[in-house]
Amino acid sequence: MTSSRRTFLAACAAAAAELNAGNDTGTKMPMRTLGKTGQKVTLAAFGCGSRFLSYQKEDDALAALEKALNLGIRYLDTAYGYGNGKSETRVGKILPKWRKDVFLATKLTARTYDDAMRMADGCLKRLNTDHVDLLHIHSLTDADDLAKVEAPDGILKALYKLREQKITRFIGVTSHTDPKVLATAIDRNDFDCTQMALNAARIGMLTGPRGMVPNPEHGAREISFEAVALPVATRKKMGIIAMKVFGQEALSTKAPIDKLIRYSLSLPVSACVLGMPKTEYIDQNVTHVKAFAPLPTNEMLKFSDHLSTAYKASIDQFFAHHVDA
Repeated sequence: MTSSRRTFLAACAAAAAELNAGNDTGTKMPMRTLGKTGQKVTLAAFGCGSRFLSYQKEDDALAALEKALNLGIRYLDTAYGYGNGKSETRVGKILPKWRKDVFLATKLTARTYDDAMRMADGCLKRLNTDHVDLLHIHSLTDADDLAKVEAPDGILKALYKLREQKITRFIGVTSHTDPKVLATAIDRNDFDCTQMALNAARIGMLTGPRGMVPNPEHGAREISFEAVALPVATRKKMGIIAMKVFGQEALSTKAPIDKLIRYSLSLPVSACVLGMPKTEYIDQNVTHVKAFAPLPTNEMLKFSDHLSTAYKASIDQFFAHHVDA
């Protein structure tokens, strides 16, 4: 383990402790400040993606969401791309009575200005609200994708306009594909927040000469969102949200759930998006988050070294073909 990584994780632990300082970590859901936005959010966000859509019956899905809200989760993470609006529609059925209490994030798959503006209008209608708190560009992939985003008629122009019009309070970008592309995007554009794959296995992809390939063995553990994109977001004081904490469940059978959550929350993030496809997972995750205490640096090093060495290549291969929907 390099001394630079040890130093980085020690700085992460200090930053996480600072984020957590002064928060109520008793019976209530602990909260942190979402970077430069100044907004307080709960450490746990309810993931309304594929795990939410795995509830086949809508009544079961809505009951699960109500349960999470009643247990103190106040951050909802949805997207148009989750079932082509199905997730947003489900959220919109119970949102009105909770709207003033929750932080609502959704995402747009569009890449042009006109498509993004139309999609945003549809999102509001499905969600039964006149504004969202955070609007992301969904799943940034490679350099060509970033070029589309930043084009004169690209989605980034639309997000700036929607923020100006207060249709969204904040704007962001998400990625679980290429850490270097995300780092470039957030470094040179005016985003408030970013959401990236941050987990103990340091899963990340790299664009190679033959397209999207698993990270090469040499230095693979350092080509990750944690190593490449997180420092840029931290330097810019962005609101940082962790996702893929369980590696789309690839890690949940390899390590204790509470430790996976603790690892990600010990990084300088404001919240972790957690998928909860069974109601008992909601209880478990809420219990783990309420009991959160930062992992010591040495324990983070040992834990991440083991997981990244044992499972990183196979999980990267999975994410090469993973659709965030």
